[in-house]
Amino acid sequence: MDIGMTLPGRGPLAEPESLGQLARRADELGFAYLAVPDHIVVPRTIDSRYPYSATGAFPGSASGSCLDQFSVLSFVAAMTRQARLVTSVTVIPHRGAVEQAKLVATIDVLSQGRMTLGVGAGWMREEFEALGVPSFDQRGRVTDEYLEVFKCLWTEEDPEFDGEFVQFRNISFLPKPVQDPHPPIWVGGESAPALRRTARYGDTWYPIGSNPHFPLDTIERFSARVARLGEIASEEGRDPASISLVYCATWANEGAVKLEGGGRHLLTGSAQDLQEDITALRNAGVVGLMLNFQGGHVSAVVGCHAAFRRRGAPGSLTISEIGSPGSTWDGRRITSWVGFLRRGRIV
Repeated sequence: MDIGMTLPGRGPLAEPESLGQLARRADELGFAYLAVPDHIVVPRTIDSRYPYSATGAFPGSASGSCLDQFSVLSFVAAMTRQARLVTSVTVIPHRGAVEQAKLVATIDVLSQGRMTLGVGAGWMREEFEALGVPSFDQRGRVTDEYLEVFKCLWTEEDPEFDGEFVQFRNISFLPKPVQDPHPPIWVGGESAPALRRTARYGDTWYPIGSNPHFPLDTIERFSARVARLGEIASEEGRDPASISLVYCATWANEGAVKLEGGGRHLLTGSAQDLQEDITALRNAGVVGLMLNFQGGHVSAVVGCHAAFRRRGAPGSLTISEIGSPGSTWDGRRITSWVGFLRRGRIV
């Protein structure tokens, strides 16, 4: 199983020197994915409900700071050689369709084919209004049409499009992305429209496990949602096996978190619990695990990494043994990663 991690878009760890060191070292240690979130502005008053917290409060509202996602990935591309560069996720209606297609193609060319586009329709009405983009209420239709535009621009020699929101013809769109037929599209979201979007346009389903409206916090719940995705894919005339699965989770070094009605929250608990969860996710078809290690400062992040090493790969049990053959993750690399952070080389 491939292991990835999110990179900060705000705060002390998003300073250029720290972000560069973090990206380089993660790449050296074999992280398969480096992911960056997306916000362009943070409204001072947010009434929209954030879908991934129990209270609905957006955790980034207090800061107001956010680096541009594509600029950060360009920066990270120059600092790394192996890790895939993932937008986690891009709020597709926030930028023009042709502009986004060009940004993705450019990073794919400059990174020599390492770009992955994670996509979502967005949740914050106030940000839509500030950006002057198509209406928040149209976001689903806009997202679907823009994905069609992307594929048209990336793959067709003489692209033209006549849609509800986008029209163009008689243009050149070069260079094309390095990856054939195009950079992978990971569709985020857990709702029925997100599953339908995955079946129609996605190479990978990329859910977050903490949505209280669509909880994927146990293997049983996750597997049931995967089964529903398979049904929708079949309805769309697509082989469900052609859709990959990457599971995104916050990891905060917690003991067993009990769920209402009993049971344990996925990826919490003892070392044995964590190992069994990773194995169960792999058996459910998950090929990648994206972890958001929690911590507002370096020492807190260090603690999470160290705890994940102890619980997820103790002793001779390594991530590569839990995951797929040939994985570059092993216990020595994780230990080296923790040591790197502890030595304070990221400040």
